[in-house]
Amino acid sequence: MNPLLAGLQGRLVVSCQAYPGEPMRDPRTTAQIAASVVRGEAAAVRVQGVGDVRATVEAVDVPVIGLWKDGADGVFITPTLEHALAVAEAGAHVVALDGTRRPRPDGLTLAETVARFRERSDALLMADCGSLADALEAEAAGVDVLGTTLAGYSGERPRTEGPDLELVAEVVAACTLPVVVEGRVHSPAQAAAAMALGAFSVCVGTAITHPSTITGWFVEAIDAR
Repeated sequence: MNPLLAGLQGRLVVSCQAYPGEPMRDPRTTAQIAASVVRGEAAAVRVQGVGDVRATVEAVDVPVIGLWKDGADGVFITPTLEHALAVAEAGAHVVALDGTRRPRPDGLTLAETVARFRERSDALLMADCGSLADALEAEAAGVDVLGTTLAGYSGERPRTEGPDLELVAEVVAACTLPVVVEGRVHSPAQAAAAMALGAFSVCVGTAITHPSTITGWFVEAIDAR
């Protein structure tokens, strides 16, 4: 196994992202948040946007998983080969890209994207999948790590309240690549449950690094009372 990935086994990855228009949507702020979660012993961070990747790589000494969200519907997580190469050139150690079987904007298949990326970059590739079929095809395409990031978002599976643990179990059983559980992991108990199913690592974002959502959870609980 790649030494970089080996260092993530059994450990926490933290996604440090803010949506466009939010006060925290700034590369320097992202890098500061990333540095803060590393102090809490995050083994790696996941960051969106070329500028944020550059700033974060300079601020932390752990692997940076980079991606580029372009658009809001369909395939928009690092949707094309050129997006992936730009994220790698910004310094990402791992490039996360859409790992579903849906048509990609540049017309390439995932396998073609992976093959052409390998010709031009040594960065690792993480496939953000939405189903077992996605994971199997991504593994065959030659990616380095599988994520459950798009479970409930690609139209193949219902959106579970927490992480899609059923999918986690299926992917772990059927695939040989490391499986990172990501998506709606909102509590330590959910993270532990994912690891108990054989996940390689767990990535948590909103519950750690998105103050407006966390605040909303508390407001809703107080209002409900």
